[in-house]
Formats: sequence, structure tokens, C-alpha cells
Amino acid sequence: MSIKNEFIEIETAPGIEIYNLTPQIIDILNATGIKNGQVIVFSQHTTTALAINENEERLITDLKVYLRKLAPESDKYLHNDLHLRDVPPDEPINAHSHLMAMTLNNNEVIPVVDGKLALGTWQSVLFFELDGPRKRNILVQVSGEGSRQ
Repeated sequence: MSIKNEFIEIETAPGIEIYNLTPQIIDILNATGIKNGQVIVFSQHTTTALAINENEERLITDLKVYLRKLAPESDKYLHNDLHLRDVPPDEPINAHSHLMAMTLNNNEVIPVVDGKLALGTWQSVLFFELDGPRKRNILVQVSGEGSRQ
């Protein structure tokens, strides 16, 4: 079995933004030569998330509205009492972003069958920035076996 690790780096926009990572993941998979196995996609940040869903413009807007309702930035959160904890000088007020991230996932696993992601017709791998703008790193780990010839 072979295991390959690659990173996708994204400079994100302010606020909540959703990015389709599927094309980059396909490129990484194709470069590995792995024909059957799995791809693990993992976000290394506590205010980001991953999901497999439809990458449709109106749904993306609905997702942003839903997340803002779920954890409104204007609500009172203990994590935002920066004067009560030891924090770096540039610590953001972002409890709402942590709560949104914990409601979603920080990883996804996609089967690889015959050298292709086994995603359904309308499925895409979506990366959720919940506290941008930031520089973000997403690990893509591809494992499995190449073709037998």
C-alpha cells in the first residue's frame, strides 16, 4: 500500500466563505497513480470545516445564512472575554467561528475506485472558512494501491 501526503494552501476572504476543493483533490489523486484506496481530507484549523455537498451557488448562500443563524457573531460567548485569559495580542474575537466549525466536520474520507473519487453526481468537497481572512492549510492524504499490470 502506498501513502502520499500533499497540502492545499488557501488565502481566504473575510468572514464565512466556502471553497470547492474537488478539482485540487482530483489533481493530487491523479499525480499519485493510486487506483483503489481512499483520500482523507483534513483541515488543520479550529475555525474551518469540511463537508461533502452540492456546490451550487444558491445552496452556498443558504449555508452561509444557516451558519450565521446557528452561531451569531453578535451573541455573548465566554471565549470572547479576552481579558480573562492569556492570549496573543492579535487574538480575534471568534467564538462563533469555533462553534460553527464544531457543528460541521474537520475531515472527510472519500473512496477511490478505479483511479477516481467515488463521489456522487452532485457531490463536491467543500472547505468552509468561518473566520477569514486567513492563510489555511488542508492536508490531502491518498492511500491505496496502484494499478496491477
